[in-house]
Amino acid sequence: MPNNEILICGAGIAGPALAYWLRKGGFTVTIVERAPAPRPGGQTVDLRGAGRTVIERMGLMDRARAESVDQRGVALVDASGRTTARVPADSFGGEGIVSEIEILRGDLARLLYEATLPDTEYLFDDTITEIDQDADEAVVTFEKAAPRRFGLVVGADGPHSVVRALAFGPEQEFVHPLGLYTAWFTATDDLDLDGWFLMHNAPGGLVVSARPGRLPGEIKAGFSFRSRPMAYDRRDVAAQQELVAQRFAGVGWEAPRLLRAMRTAPDFFFDSLGQVRLDRWSRGPVALLGDAGYCATPLTGLGTSLALVGAYVLAGELAAAGGDHRIAFRHYDEVMRPYVSQAQQLPPGGASGFAPSGRLGIRLRDLSMRQMTRWPMRNLLAAQFAKAGDIALPEYGPAADIR
Repeated sequence: MPNNEILICGAGIAGPALAYWLRKGGFTVTIVERAPAPRPGGQTVDLRGAGRTVIERMGLMDRARAESVDQRGVALVDASGRTTARVPADSFGGEGIVSEIEILRGDLARLLYEATLPDTEYLFDDTITEIDQDADEAVVTFEKAAPRRFGLVVGADGPHSVVRALAFGPEQEFVHPLGLYTAWFTATDDLDLDGWFLMHNAPGGLVVSARPGRLPGEIKAGFSFRSRPMAYDRRDVAAQQELVAQRFAGVGWEAPRLLRAMRTAPDFFFDSLGQVRLDRWSRGPVALLGDAGYCATPLTGLGTSLALVGAYVLAGELAAAGGDHRIAFRHYDEVMRPYVSQAQQLPPGGASGFAPSGRLGIRLRDLSMRQMTRWPMRNLLAAQFAKAGDIALPEYGPAADIR
């Protein structure tokens, strides 16, 4: 690859992780990010399986543990707040529904961002508008910055990827909706969670959740609901909040209190859930990484691991191939494809298992949760959880592996 400069679109988890490993491999890296700065806040994400191994190889595990959120596990509650089922965090060796290490997305993104400095160029408050590519290079047009030529372009910009749309095709060709919509936000409230991630199911496929934040008095709240595909303006936060409020009007437990807190939340986020599936993750000098190429959705708990492992493998293969993206992209696909297929397997019932429609379905879900921690089901599920997050990470040369 004559042009050693690589452009990454997206400064969340996957983008900075890739930049870190690419710099170790001797590449020059630029990251463009639409947000004006690294995005703070967000919900907790899991560090599990091979994703945890990648963080260890980056030398960031101690910092990740120091900033992790202390959670006792997940518990289901009824409309009056009575616990109907609970699964402690240590039930499956730290690899269960709530993993041993849970860290706020914004905190993990900040750790990765700081690990790339000062050797990575960041273009904040900008995005890509055009990619003119041939077999070896790409000329990228930005919304604000002057056009530039790069040897490679990597889309690490989430399920609504701009890079994927420009280089591969329309979103509807690759995003497969699960019929589930979710809102997340941070609330400051006196709701006593006692360290538990609490979830309340209501008829109609409705789920209200609240889990501890890292700071005292901070709650990470969520509203999820099942629905047929619906049109909404992704930029109109007030309209999204009104949509959520209407859906959850009359729901019990702490829903009214959390709906009030939602109106003033500093980091409200609303989106549909869908899995991203492509037959190939590269086209010429353009490749996809993380949610842009193979979003698994939060239902699997493996989105962060996919992003971290994908970044490690892609950078390692590029370094091993001396920058020849034809070889590197093929090997990237060969290594990641089985892991992605495994990680995208939804838990039993998928969206309907997470958000049952009727009261009978809710009672059956409570029963299944209670059975999870009983032998022999506990041992069987422990093996399944561990397998889902596992991959034999390749050993790359000293330029890509700092152990």
